[in-house]
Amino acid sequence: MKLSIVQYTPTFGEKQENFRRLHAHSERIDADLIVFPELCTTGYFFQSKEESRFYAETPDGETVDFFRAMATKHNAMVVAGFAEKDGDNVYNSALILAPNTPTRIYRKTHLFYKERHCFDDGDTGFFVVPHHRLDARIGTMICYDWRFPESARTLGLKGADIIACPSNLVTNVWHIAMPARALENKVYVAVPNRAGEEIRGAEDERVKFTGRSVIYSYNGSELAKAGEEADEILTVEIDPIATRDKSFNALNDIFRDRRPELYK
Repeated sequence: MKLSIVQYTPTFGEKQENFRRLHAHSERIDADLIVFPELCTTGYFFQSKEESRFYAETPDGETVDFFRAMATKHNAMVVAGFAEKDGDNVYNSALILAPNTPTRIYRKTHLFYKERHCFDDGDTGFFVVPHHRLDARIGTMICYDWRFPESARTLGLKGADIIACPSNLVTNVWHIAMPARALENKVYVAVPNRAGEEIRGAEDERVKFTGRSVIYSYNGSELAKAGEEADEILTVEIDPIATRDKSFNALNDIFRDRRPELYK
């Protein structure tokens, strides 16, 4: 199957402009699974719950409609980060959708830095979604979730072949850990990051994003990598079924060899 990730730098608060540019990027893609960054339609650096709620949408809003139209046109599964509103709560979420299938929503489990002032703790837990027309199983986590090996391990144990990780990463250490997440679970890991910077708040606090989006193979090697600044589309061909044999020699299997009774 073909997997594409989009390194995209949104304009904060300009949802319609972001839709326009995201659509233009999508017109250049021919893939079975397309993954966009965290909060790609709104920008990232919200300053309060009131501000994030202003830009957030319910799962029947225009953001889901926009990405569903994209998925239908390309007959692809789409994973994309957005600000989700559910009653009084606001979540840093990712939608997972495909033609003629219900929309699934993953809510970020581990909130980073000032996100805890702007979003509620995610409550969906980790889950895996089958591709709508190919033998492939996709799990989703978001950005800072990578810091916790339990995130990727849970998705691996639930049968994910591919972990989609929409991100707005601001450090460089994730390039050390993300390939380990792929290797230790024998799964593909797709990390669409954003670039650029946002300057927000009364003190003009600056957040600079690191770009360098990457797709890792199940052995931890880089299949494709973007630069630090520009919007880019990365597309690779992968074999999801190759992730399902968790052995690496005649006697060892990374999941079967686990001894969780001793991990407490």
